[in-house]
Amino acid sequence: MRESVFEVLRQEGLNHLEIHYDWRTDKFVLYAAREWDDDTDFSQYNKRFTVFTLRASEGKFCNSAQTEALFSKYGLSSHLEKIKTLMRKGRHILLDCYYHEKMDIRFTNNIHSDKRGLNNRHSSLLMGGIRRHEPDEDEIDVFIDGMNLGRGMTFKNIAADLPMGGCKITVQMEPVDLENLEQVGFLAFCNDRTRNTTGPDMRFPPDLADVMKAHFSLHITGGPKGPLGPTGTPTAHGAHMAVKQGARFLWGSESLAGKTIAVQGLGAVGFPLAEDYIRDGARLIVCDMDPSRVAELKGRHPDAAIEAVDPSAILGVEADIFSPCAVGGVLDENNIPDLKFKIVMGPANNVLKASSQEEEYALADLLAARGILYQVDWFHNIAGVMAGYEENEHQENASMARLMEKVGKLCTEKTWENLNAAKREGITPTKRAYLAVEREVYGE
Repeated sequence: MRESVFEVLRQEGLNHLEIHYDWRTDKFVLYAAREWDDDTDFSQYNKRFTVFTLRASEGKFCNSAQTEALFSKYGLSSHLEKIKTLMRKGRHILLDCYYHEKMDIRFTNNIHSDKRGLNNRHSSLLMGGIRRHEPDEDEIDVFIDGMNLGRGMTFKNIAADLPMGGCKITVQMEPVDLENLEQVGFLAFCNDRTRNTTGPDMRFPPDLADVMKAHFSLHITGGPKGPLGPTGTPTAHGAHMAVKQGARFLWGSESLAGKTIAVQGLGAVGFPLAEDYIRDGARLIVCDMDPSRVAELKGRHPDAAIEAVDPSAILGVEADIFSPCAVGGVLDENNIPDLKFKIVMGPANNVLKASSQEEEYALADLLAARGILYQVDWFHNIAGVMAGYEENEHQENASMARLMEKVGKLCTEKTWENLNAAKREGITPTKRAYLAVEREVYGE
């Protein structure tokens, strides 16, 4: 039997599961239910039914003890315990799971905290992107990814001065068919049920936002037809401003001219960031899983100093600055001792391979012991969520100029303040960043 919470739902004919955690009391409460009928046509979401009106003709509802018993019945109690352990480590308040058996869509909103979003006068409590995972990926790995990103979003929203709690949606499914409105409608329904405003992330096309907004819900941003379009450029701008402050802190000048910068990934964010560095007069060492991205960068900047390496080799190069712009979890206790960088700072989420603040602190200490300046990514990787909020708040009146100004100002001022405060207090910039905001999240 597949080790998955959705396998329990499938076996029992259920379609909704909630795993609640109160980190103050270390208490879990579970809920499982059949809340809609199998023949529900989700292409009619917000037309013939809404999140308030959709109900199963013959509902089924399981309390916490009954839901725990279902995991035991199918030999998945140990799987559930692994999930609980992850929630404990990160102090996550809720995993909200929705299952569509016919389309094999396994949707989870990994909700870390709703505190920042309470009483914000919006219909959404949360902001966090939606990313796709392949159907055959190990579920624990998917949850680790979602929880790490959800926890980062809590703090990122605070760093961005946004009145929203933090979460991340992970969906295990085949690539979405944007012409299949039942698929898109189901994603919209699930997102709205969790009171989240989202945006397409890895493996979901930006066009998902345009289709979802046109047919179902305004609680998604970042589409090509939106007033701001995709958020790669402002995200790159925020990371660029933070890196310049790192250079100022370490070398006494914001100038990156003559510096060697390793850029991992030339996607929607890494490509414009690499172009920013080229305009600064930096020498680049780049990599991407798609060789055409490297070729395009060189083609656009034929006179720039650009060296391409295999993605597997990027952590071994010698450079002044390493800017990760790809998947997370790239730095751990095994490779940090061999790094040859002076600064590690970029827009990738969850650069450190960690599932809790304590684990991040330990890895940040390892970097500091190597003399490497590092600031946790959520502190400056804020433009994406700021763009989402700008679009959600102002809709067609959203302004890229206003967004870029806000992003640049926040990332510049806050990074400079954080690096200097950390030095005064004798702690890493990562620990200082968390200490500056965690009282609001945890009351500590």
